[in-house]
Amino acid sequence: MADTTHRFLFRHRQRLHGRQQFADVFEARLRKNAGPITACGKPNGQSYCRLGLSVPRRVGGAVARNRVKRLLREAFRLSQHDWPTGYDIVVVVRPHKLAALAEYQQMLLSAVQQIHQLNAKRSNHEDQTTP
Repeated sequence: MADTTHRFLFRHRQRLHGRQQFADVFEARLRKNAGPITACGKPNGQSYCRLGLSVPRRVGGAVARNRVKRLLREAFRLSQHDWPTGYDIVVVVRPHKLAALAEYQQMLLSAVQQIHQLNAKRSNHEDQTTP
C-alpha cells in the first residue's frame, strides 16, 4: 500500500532568497490577483514549490506585517500539497483587513491554480507557433 501521508513542513529550500530570485519571478510575468494578494509565478523545474513574500510598509506596522507573513507561510505550509508542483511563487500583499488562515489558504490556492493554467496556455501557444 502506498504511503499517502504528507509532511507539512516549510523547509529552507522551499523559500526564495535574494533579489535575483524575486526578480526572476517578476520577469516571468505570470500574475494573478486573489483578494488583497497578487501571486507572481514562474516554473522552477523542481518537484516542489518555493515561496517568497513581499509585504510593504503600507500594509501596516511591523507587527501587522509580520502577522500577515506568518499567516501566509502557514497557509503555504498547510496547502502546498494541493498546489501544482514546480513553481516559484512570490506573494505581494496589498493593504487589507487581516483575514483568517483559511481565507489566505483559499486565496493562495486559487491564485496558484490560475498561474498554472496561464502557464499551460502560454506553453501550448509557444509550442504551436514554433516551427
